[in-house]
Amino acid sequence: MKVTIIIPSLNPDEKLEEVANGLIDAGYEDIVIVNDGSDEAHLDPFKALEAKPQCTILTHEVNKGKGRGLKTAFSYILENRTDIDGVITVDGDNQHQVKDITACGQMMVQEKDAIVLGCRDFSGKDIPTRSKFGNKLTSFIFRVACSVNISDTQTGLRAIPVQYLKYMLEIEGERFEYETNMLLSLKTYKIPYKEVKIETVYIEENQTSHFNPIVDSFKIYRVIFKFMFSSVAASIIDIIIFAILVRITGSVLDIKLSVFVSTFGARAVSSIFNCIFNKKAVFKSDAPIVKVLVKYYILSVIQTAISYLSVMGITTLLALAAEPLIVLSKVVVDVLLFFISFKIQKVWVYKN
Repeated sequence: MKVTIIIPSLNPDEKLEEVANGLIDAGYEDIVIVNDGSDEAHLDPFKALEAKPQCTILTHEVNKGKGRGLKTAFSYILENRTDIDGVITVDGDNQHQVKDITACGQMMVQEKDAIVLGCRDFSGKDIPTRSKFGNKLTSFIFRVACSVNISDTQTGLRAIPVQYLKYMLEIEGERFEYETNMLLSLKTYKIPYKEVKIETVYIEENQTSHFNPIVDSFKIYRVIFKFMFSSVAASIIDIIIFAILVRITGSVLDIKLSVFVSTFGARAVSSIFNCIFNKKAVFKSDAPIVKVLVKYYILSVIQTAISYLSVMGITTLLALAAEPLIVLSKVVVDVLLFFISFKIQKVWVYKN
């Protein structure tokens, strides 16, 4: 197994040396450590490790973020390590055990074309609340909105085959959100992934982590919700147009025809926005526009029909006549259809 270990680090304590020395003792001969703009008081670990032949220190003059630190290492490796199997990213706070690092590397070499994620078990009572809640929430959103099923979305232990590093440089994000973007991009680049169960270690309740629960969580979830924004915006447009059309047609048409005209009229307007925005900004699909439009409107017609039949069924079953109640039934139906539609759009309509 010929791999390069990557350790991004900001203002480390003695744990960074413990991690590197443990890897050296285990036989790892190539360790790239990125000093991400650490202050003068925290330079000793880098100086000590720089003296070791197994270690290479790359330095940012100012703090640029974990994502940029990883990209700096990836670029260096692509230029200077052309004969390795891949890289393994490791956190410098001693949370990743050598045996788990080795297990991830071995599976990467065995699978050859899969990124391997070292995944922790978050069911234990000793897991910090912010980590347990954050991982469960992100995993749920990944699974429901993005069709990516990963049990530990926050893991920093990742074994990446060298052929994928060029793609890793294309992924957006400079700080903690980069690692989330990487996972979301696995489907975009059609990169398979495997999981290896690893020991769950939280030292001093993870106090040395530079993850800001508010700022960095916002960046992470902003990336995820970008995938959902287009459909939500289109749904809002659809409901507004529907409400306007129901008011206009309600006085001149019977209730069934009014709902029919309003449903299809609203969908015609919202679908134009949704299709264009999804292709350009959300899925960044390079599929031919004609092919996308055909698939999109096939899905849109089916979804609209289901929406109409459902709203009509609810209206009839509950004998609804008031406009606000009809609109409310439309909202409930479309929220349910939203999740189904989003998955179909991602895996079929905008497939590159």
